[in-house]
Amino acid sequence: MGGKAHDQRNGLNPKSNLYFPGKQNLKKTWLPISGLRPTSFDHVVLFFVSRSKQLLDQEDVDVVSPLDREKGITLEDFKLIKMQMASYISKLAQHVKVRQRVVATAVTYMRRVYTNITSRYCFRKSMSEYDPRLVAPTCLYLASKAEESTVQAKLLVFYIKRIYTDDKYRYEIKDILEMEMKILEALNYYLVVYHPYRSLSQLLQDAGLNNISMTELTWGVVNDTYKMDLALVHPPHLIALACIYIASVLRDKDTTAWFEELRVDMNVVKNISMEILDFYENQRTIPDERFNSALNKLPHKS
Repeated sequence: MGGKAHDQRNGLNPKSNLYFPGKQNLKKTWLPISGLRPTSFDHVVLFFVSRSKQLLDQEDVDVVSPLDREKGITLEDFKLIKMQMASYISKLAQHVKVRQRVVATAVTYMRRVYTNITSRYCFRKSMSEYDPRLVAPTCLYLASKAEESTVQAKLLVFYIKRIYTDDKYRYEIKDILEMEMKILEALNYYLVVYHPYRSLSQLLQDAGLNNISMTELTWGVVNDTYKMDLALVHPPHLIALACIYIASVLRDKDTTAWFEELRVDMNVVKNISMEILDFYENQRTIPDERFNSALNKLPHKS
């Protein structure tokens, strides 16, 4: 990736251009980017920019495999199934009592499996061959080990059977263990995931917004971003900034001066914020039947 394109992908502002914040009322204000101040944010940017090789363009993420297309899976279906599986992972994680970071890592693994993000030698997997209803709990199992919060496969199977009566979800321990090896191969054995959580507390403190109300709201917005493909497309520090930005608007906090001093292109942060807000707006109108309709197009174990 070229220098300028790399800067734009990571939110760096090579020309100190103008930016404008907001969704509605904040769209009105244009503000200049000023110089870089020596804050902890500099280290956050350098840390994540140096690890941005896993990022893809959105059009590369929004690709349905030929085998899934043959089953009638549309791009909308593809996105809905991933969103449903993210919720499935989160629900299962609540029962086995693992921390949110494990959930975030598991969801990222699940999305990577169907996106071919790790290597040109690893082709994206189809949902027809890699059943999301098995991939999801297996990714949670794998993430729990990667994040040193190991959950036994038999415990996952126990709660899956308690949560779902539908036979399409009822896999056994051997199924999870077999799928674990397939997922490891699909990920090219690359299990490292960088999350916005790493920089969120640092940034909130730097902005003077590290009170309980702002922290809880911002953390919740970050959690919701895993229902989308943002983690595959944008660097974690920019997702964190977008979530802080949204929370500051909702809590009527003036962060203009703070954002002015950051060496980031606020057009990028604004666009990520728009994606999140659009997701909130659209998600409310999706009935459960639509999710079920998409999943029912997939084959399932007999």
